[in-house]
Amino acid sequence: MMKVSVTHTRKEELSEEFTQLEIYDARLKCSETVTVEKLTETKFRVAENAVFIPRLKLGVEFETKVNQDGQYEILKITKRSKFKTKSFLLSRKFTESEYRVLGDEIIRQGGFWQVDLGSIATVNLPKNSTLDLDEIFRIFDS
Repeated sequence: MMKVSVTHTRKEELSEEFTQLEIYDARLKCSETVTVEKLTETKFRVAENAVFIPRLKLGVEFETKVNQDGQYEILKITKRSKFKTKSFLLSRKFTESEYRVLGDEIIRQGGFWQVDLGSIATVNLPKNSTLDLDEIFRIFDS
């Protein structure tokens, strides 16, 4: 079993309504610590994108059970994210301020972005957003 702990951008913003849980995905046989919003004793909403459990994206709601290792194991996804999500590797060709301009536009459009492990950028945009992610990734990947 792979076990990871990743620092996400929203940990600094944690409030009482958010908590970090070690979540186990039996399909992938891995666990990851993810920031979530507690909805009930067994139901949570993802407050950031998990890096190694792809189905746990911002806004996804899921039911869990506590397994024999004390981890919250995913039973089922109960609500899909209202965001379209895309990830890419940051290039050294661009400066932090250039990426920040993109991040500011994503936030202006009602989206969210995070950087994990120093170079994995994940963008979440509302499904009705006019920002063309494919064009942005074409520019940043070229």
